[in-house]
Amino acid sequence: MKFRHTLAASVALIPVALLSTPAFAQSTGSQDFENEIIVTGSRSNQGIAGVVTPDTTKAKVVLTQEFIARQSPGQTVNDLINQLPGVSFQNNDPFGSAGGKMTIRGFDNTRINQTFDGIPLNDSGNYALYSNQQLDPELIDQVNVNLGSTDVDSPTAAASGSTVNYRTRNPSEEFGVKVVGSAGDFNFFRIFGMVDTGVLTPWGTRAFISGSSATNDTVFGNVDLPGVPAHRGRINKKQFNGKIYQPIGDDGDFIALSGHYNENRNNFFGSVSLRDDTYLGRVVPNRFPLSRDERDYNIARCQINTVARAGQIDTANSCGSTFDERMNPSNTGNIRLNSRFTLTEGLVLTVDPSYQYTKANGGGTAVGTEARRDVNPLGTPAAANCNTTPNSATVSCQMGYIGGTPYYGRDLNGDGDLLDTVRVLAPNQTQTHRYGLITGLRYEMGDHTFRVFYSWERARHRQTGQTNFLQLDGSPTDPFPVNDPLKDADGNVLQRRDRKSIASLNLFGGEYRGEFGRLTVQAGGSYKMFKRELNNYCATSSATGFVECFGTNTAGLAAWLAANPTVVIGVDRGTTPPTNIIAPVQGPQQRIRKYNKFTPNVGLTFDATDDVSIFANYSKGVQVPGTDNLYNAFYFPADSEAANPKPETTDNFDLGVRYTTSEIQAQIGGWYTIFKDRLASSFDPDTERNVYRNLGRVDKYGIDATVSVRPIPEFSVTAFGSYLKSKIKDNVLNGLCTAQNVTDRAFLCTAVNGPAYALTKGKRESGSPTYTFGGRVQGTLGPLELGAQVKRTGPRYVNDQNTPLFQSIDLDGAGPQPARTLQVFGAKAPGYTLVDLDARLGLEWAGLGDKVYFQFNVTNLFDKLYVGGFDGQLANNSVPFTQIGAPRTVIGSIVVGF
Repeated sequence: MKFRHTLAASVALIPVALLSTPAFAQSTGSQDFENEIIVTGSRSNQGIAGVVTPDTTKAKVVLTQEFIARQSPGQTVNDLINQLPGVSFQNNDPFGSAGGKMTIRGFDNTRINQTFDGIPLNDSGNYALYSNQQLDPELIDQVNVNLGSTDVDSPTAAASGSTVNYRTRNPSEEFGVKVVGSAGDFNFFRIFGMVDTGVLTPWGTRAFISGSSATNDTVFGNVDLPGVPAHRGRINKKQFNGKIYQPIGDDGDFIALSGHYNENRNNFFGSVSLRDDTYLGRVVPNRFPLSRDERDYNIARCQINTVARAGQIDTANSCGSTFDERMNPSNTGNIRLNSRFTLTEGLVLTVDPSYQYTKANGGGTAVGTEARRDVNPLGTPAAANCNTTPNSATVSCQMGYIGGTPYYGRDLNGDGDLLDTVRVLAPNQTQTHRYGLITGLRYEMGDHTFRVFYSWERARHRQTGQTNFLQLDGSPTDPFPVNDPLKDADGNVLQRRDRKSIASLNLFGGEYRGEFGRLTVQAGGSYKMFKRELNNYCATSSATGFVECFGTNTAGLAAWLAANPTVVIGVDRGTTPPTNIIAPVQGPQQRIRKYNKFTPNVGLTFDATDDVSIFANYSKGVQVPGTDNLYNAFYFPADSEAANPKPETTDNFDLGVRYTTSEIQAQIGGWYTIFKDRLASSFDPDTERNVYRNLGRVDKYGIDATVSVRPIPEFSVTAFGSYLKSKIKDNVLNGLCTAQNVTDRAFLCTAVNGPAYALTKGKRESGSPTYTFGGRVQGTLGPLELGAQVKRTGPRYVNDQNTPLFQSIDLDGAGPQPARTLQVFGAKAPGYTLVDLDARLGLEWAGLGDKVYFQFNVTNLFDKLYVGGFDGQLANNSVPFTQIGAPRTVIGSIVVGF
């Protein structure tokens, strides 16, 4: 075993020798087939300042550790790639531990396929990406971004367009230890440690293990005011990783087994309504701050109502109910195996199996009721009977999670009566077991390479909504109520939702690459077969997915269904006057949906000169409806059109030019994407539900460019820029006109109960910046390395009608006089510019070795107040929630090693 005495407390630069390894694509099979980003040892192919523009058929950019290591320790990979063209990421905090919103070329995070050593990371239900659950950046060998396409063997249902792939570093052949210690604003403290075993056996076996822990105060809501101490929201994150690597022979074959576990215990913070209005001199509650002083708000400490009086009504207070008091816990982990075997000369087999586990919820509370609920208030007995005789056994007085409220039928606060309400923890809980396999067979014959592949995935997605008690300060007694849930008087577990999904995929495909002198052609395709087995154990009472859940209380369910036999699913405007369309209410049931699609992927590169190449690519993407969309559709009869939402498809075109020398790397390209049945959704944190809409066809197009220059080894400059244009082809039907709609002109409305069309034709999609540009400068002065980077994010429309937001406001607050419709926010979230600095002081001059140094990072140097991430809305009378952009933050790190 070899020993190398270096101790690094942050990421050290990758030695040049390690850069001779290939940069990986999504899976072992994809990177083996493409063999396209191999660093041969020439400076031009190693990139400049950690940015590589590989010579591929796709618009792709790669970041290596040379770039990653200079960013804030612990930062999420999704923030790291924010310095690339086409990418826009709004981080919820400066440390990468609290989530964020990302788009690439206008694709939101549910359409960006993100992979970790080849396995898909998008949620198997709603396809979301959780940026606070990503791999520690010290372990990322490199991250590559396909700006507008995905790999043909990608086993995902959420691959409309862009792809983010990152790979874990391989264990070193030499023994070594790395430790990172970091501290900064908001009581931030992080420690990272890693041990490389070096070569352990005569066969070259080697491994590493690592762990990290990070804590900080939430960056908003923690300001103490006179006499009003803050509740002190906290962020806690732990992560553990390991990898065993076994090389096989001299042909590059190997087996690598890796494990990952991440644990977050976070408070939410900084989510406000996207409005900046005042009226009659009053500040609108929970609006977007107008100044930095207003941004640094206070969430006061509180105590839940502990009064318990026998025979009297005790009422729950609001303690624990604010968004900032919610905890967002998650436990995620995976096991990954990557392998490559040369069977004969030119014939290679790759096999990548994986397993992933998720346990998480989004926090939230509800007011629990000790009494039962009259599910038939118009029948007999009257509703008052359930209140005066709470334990009534009459058929209409039932226990369950009904109308958004849990009814327990038992004493909750210990005062001996059933008259009270108690605030309880009531989050949406998710547990997922996900199995996957990507395998392929590649054959090389001279200048021609062929491969066939198969990908499989099965995810068991259990979504529930158990309840539990709160502590005195409104925090959870257990962040996961599923561990020990509250039950009603008959022992039934009350849940706000109760459903189980099996999402499966079988994918078959093939790919060809041929080299014809200066021309390289790549063509392939895959046939994807998706299946969704959906089991809803509750009755669906609204088109937005609202449900009535009774658990094992079958009598209660039967009583509710008998009292609510039908629902209104639309209006027949062919009658005079228009009449409601009635359908049977949909109780607990199973539905199975299948979606099959062929997705081709074709591209070429042409070397016009030794330094200039031209690339072009066409790919088709598909995204099948997610579980939230499909379960919302349970409101409608199973055979109706509304119960069968269509999959979204995209046709993606790229054409560009690259210039590559040892001093300059440049890439510019134009792109065009055609969406069909473009689905859009927005999340309401109060109801914790997604609202979906179909925009029909949407065309998107733009330009991406990047250039890196290194005139001397000690100095480099990188610049990038993007322009995005999108056009919705038609006005979008958004329900029926109300009298208020006709008055405030929020929609194309001519009469009450007529069709309400949002005026979206010819307008841009909301939520994505119209342009971005920025760059980075990096230089070395002896032992001191300095870096500065800037990113300008252009304005983002807040709704798909591209108009200001309006709300109906009661000006004097007294009512009931008619309210006035007033503007509460402009048509766009303003553009903003962020500047970051980094500095590194090596301590080799002090006799401490070349792997010992201090690092200093400042993010948002000028403390810019800006609108963070938000979901775009369809209508201009719907105000979205948004995050307040992360403030200026200073972090210092020490890097030590042996």
